[in-house]
Amino acid sequence: MSEATTMWRDTAQRYAPGIFMSFTIAAAATFLTEHYGAPVMLFALLIGMAFHFLSLDGQCVDGIQFTASRLLKIGVALLGVRVSFSELASLGVGPALFTPVLIGLTIGAGVIISKLFGRNLRFGLLTGGAVAICGASAALAIAAVLPKKEGGERDTLFAVIAVTTFSTIAMIAYPIIFSALGFNDQQIGYLIGATIHDVAQVIGAGYAVSEDAGAVATYVKMMRVAMLPIVVIALAMMFRADASAGKSSFPWFAVGFGALLALNSTGVIPPLIVSIVTAASQWLLVAAIAALGMKTSLKAMTDLGAGHIGVVVTETLVLLAIALVAVTFI
Repeated sequence: MSEATTMWRDTAQRYAPGIFMSFTIAAAATFLTEHYGAPVMLFALLIGMAFHFLSLDGQCVDGIQFTASRLLKIGVALLGVRVSFSELASLGVGPALFTPVLIGLTIGAGVIISKLFGRNLRFGLLTGGAVAICGASAALAIAAVLPKKEGGERDTLFAVIAVTTFSTIAMIAYPIIFSALGFNDQQIGYLIGATIHDVAQVIGAGYAVSEDAGAVATYVKMMRVAMLPIVVIALAMMFRADASAGKSSFPWFAVGFGALLALNSTGVIPPLIVSIVTAASQWLLVAAIAALGMKTSLKAMTDLGAGHIGVVVTETLVLLAIALVAVTFI
């Protein structure tokens, strides 16, 4: 047996058990979502946390870490096929100009709110970015470039749980609230796309109002998603420049996201390939969430306190207020 073959066999034996376990949980979460309708990310987190012991010792440790880091980044990069520049341009200049402002204000507010609640800068950037851009996917992408600190993975997991839960609540509540406030379908679509955290819940809420509202909501949401690589690269550069902040590598996965977005915008990727890559991205992200769940204990989550919840709730309300002002006066 050659040296290369031996190396590949040893690598497979090292990582395969943890990767297999992560995807098994992802499959279980997907099954439960298809039959009971709750967010797949939430199911993956909860099931993963039930298997926390696997991340402490044994054959699964390395594979769980690999899934939660490397496979996560690949999944985020593949998200680029979900959006194209033509879709973003269809809304006109107004949303294109205001969306970066909306995201910047929300992330800035997240940093301030985090300090007010006694939390650190990292937590403010993490939750602010998740609320401002695209929920769980943004939380995972931003966490990948922030300096590693004690409790960082626990904070990431909390951010994913919080934004997923609030997205589900908003999917039900926001269409009712916006309709009661007298907004038309296009305005409601913009508000839904600009304020709900996760893509799936944006689509569900938008099309529950009307076809027009659903289309506008989806496009606005995709505009927010398109800002993800820009924000991630900016944060990575910021922390690379600050030697005291800790080690942070260049986010090539964010560049990959942008490259796929640009390639998809040319129309050269066949629809079948787009659907396959989209499905692969979803599976990788759900498996990564399952791995993060296995790396975090339930007790660690319950020890976080009300301050963590207060930060995300306040950030969500700030985002909603900014969007309402934009629709009403701009």
